[in-house]
Amino acid sequence: MAKKKKKKKLKLHPTTSFIILIIITVVLSFILSLFDISASYDSVNIETNELEQTIVTVENMLSYEGIKSMISNASTNFISFTTVSTLIITLIGVAVAEETGLIQTFMKRKLAKINPRIITFLLFLTAVFSSIVNEVGYAVLIPLGALLFLFNGRNPLAGIATAFAGVAFGYSVSFFVGATDMTLIPYTMSAAHLIDETFYVRMTSNLFIMIFSSIVISIVGTIITEKYIVKKIGRYVSKKKDDLDQTKEIEYLDLQYEEQKKIKEEEKEKKGLRYALFAAIIVLIVFIYAIIPGLPLSGMLLDQTQESYAYQLFGPESYFEAGFTYLLALFLIVTGVAYAIGAKSIKNDKELIEKVGKRLSSIGGLLLMIFFASQFVAIFRETNIGTIIVVWLSSLLQAVPLSGILLILVAIFVIAVSNLFVPSTITKWMIISPILVPAMMQMNLSPQYSQFIFRAAESMTNGVTPLLAYFVVYLGYLNIYNKEEKKVYGIRDGIKIMTPYLIALSVAWIAIILLWYLIGLPLGPGVYPVL
Repeated sequence: MAKKKKKKKLKLHPTTSFIILIIITVVLSFILSLFDISASYDSVNIETNELEQTIVTVENMLSYEGIKSMISNASTNFISFTTVSTLIITLIGVAVAEETGLIQTFMKRKLAKINPRIITFLLFLTAVFSSIVNEVGYAVLIPLGALLFLFNGRNPLAGIATAFAGVAFGYSVSFFVGATDMTLIPYTMSAAHLIDETFYVRMTSNLFIMIFSSIVISIVGTIITEKYIVKKIGRYVSKKKDDLDQTKEIEYLDLQYEEQKKIKEEEKEKKGLRYALFAAIIVLIVFIYAIIPGLPLSGMLLDQTQESYAYQLFGPESYFEAGFTYLLALFLIVTGVAYAIGAKSIKNDKELIEKVGKRLSSIGGLLLMIFFASQFVAIFRETNIGTIIVVWLSSLLQAVPLSGILLILVAIFVIAVSNLFVPSTITKWMIISPILVPAMMQMNLSPQYSQFIFRAAESMTNGVTPLLAYFVVYLGYLNIYNKEEKKVYGIRDGIKIMTPYLIALSVAWIAIILLWYLIGLPLGPGVYPVL
């Protein structure tokens, strides 16, 4: 009997997929607008603490105004897309550090003897911790995660997956208070004032549970990477000669360095690292001085309009958060150049610029992908479809009387699913908080606990929604480092890789939420789940 031929699965390039999603969104907006689909919700004015009703309707993108908006705003959508500037700035710094040899030398001298699982854990933990400055971790750690695995003789695709999963599924938690607390607290407090006008939410209200969550999520994420992702993705093998040579070079650098390298080159690399360390110390001193208030010419990165230091650091006028990506890139550039001077790895500035330019040329396809992804995200947001879905889902919290664990589980479901359609933290919490916070307060559950439930549930689905701005960056890097001929990592493939993290980390998040409720552990200093 003749063997049945396997049907070839349709494999679409991510760029094509985003174009199709744009078409689907536009057509869907037209159909839904014919039925006058709309929703209304009450949001709390954080200035007056009064409820304000907002009515949203589906905007027809095939109308005259809709078509005009798509055409006239295409350029703005792309330029204002957060990933573009952040990504390019980050890549310049990474490219300088890589092309000068700093990253490679640091990897083989400092990390080669460390257990790979420990490196994976540290990468995941750093990714989780990065949310202290919002979305910087996506742009910084995805390319660094690839290099971290690559120069340790491992598949860079696993490093990309680890970094992205860490930032996405561990978003909103860290060892310290950060930008997310600044975003959530005003709405949490205003929602609480609907029940108790004297209620106050401190910046540290979720600190203890965040520290615990950061460690647990990082451990679980590391297990998924090592036990599943690394094995599933396999070794980094290519049929292309250049790539094979690169792999051999990596193995040579990592495993045969002490036997093969000349003493002279060793001394150069040591000298380069000393120069880089000296430069790093200087940059860090300047950076720390810039966030210390009260000293001469200090506090340049702070929001001087705020009284509290936490608000000065993460306030609306703070340059710390807004300029963090640039500062990190500057750190990599300065230390990379310092290494090049010490190790004499680069002849002159012309050579360095040419190498960095060549390195950056590899992201041309990624920028094309980002262009269409930015249009899809902007158009979907403009249709209001996502907002309406969130409003409908949040109504579940009012539809039937809920209490205790059932209320908590429904809240988790509503927030997690809502995040698939509206990744914006502010938009979701603005809609959900006036419903969830008072409902939980009436069940004797604290607003701070409601806030943490939101943070955790939002993180559960971050890594599997194409509407997340940095999902396209994750896909782009999967394809940049993909060396399998005729294989393209599309949206479905990206989600498939993230699915084990989604399942395992969702279980971990739910377990943490329920554990704190059942045992009554403190969320932060003087703050508990139960009022």
